[in-house]
Amino acid sequence: MTELNEDQKKQLEAHNQATAAFIDLANKLSKESGQDVKIVSAALMAASGIYATFIAAGNEGYLGPGGVDKVAQLYKNNLGYIQERKKTELKMQGKEARQLGESDTMITAPNAEALARETGDGAKSD
Repeated sequence: MTELNEDQKKQLEAHNQATAAFIDLANKLSKESGQDVKIVSAALMAASGIYATFIAAGNEGYLGPGGVDKVAQLYKNNLGYIQERKKTELKMQGKEARQLGESDTMITAPNAEALARETGDGAKSD
């Protein structure tokens, strides 16, 4: 594995701190406020999407189809990396790493299907 330089180490630490803060907030929302964890998860994804749109397009713009595809690919790559790390972590703990969460058991964001119907985008359920 390649050694990180000081700037990369600082960026990684900042990333880890921000990630932990968002997870702490999500746990607080679900535990202290009684929010359903599925709603909290969907809200985190929505907030991330809104923020990613802002970073790419500012307050006066939005992502076109190509931009949506680019952001979605970034999410997919990041999620794949997280799953590989999780699998490795479980194996190092001597646990059987089981693949769970197939598409028929996945949660969707509230109103996602209605938004997809309105815009003509996205997969529609049967």
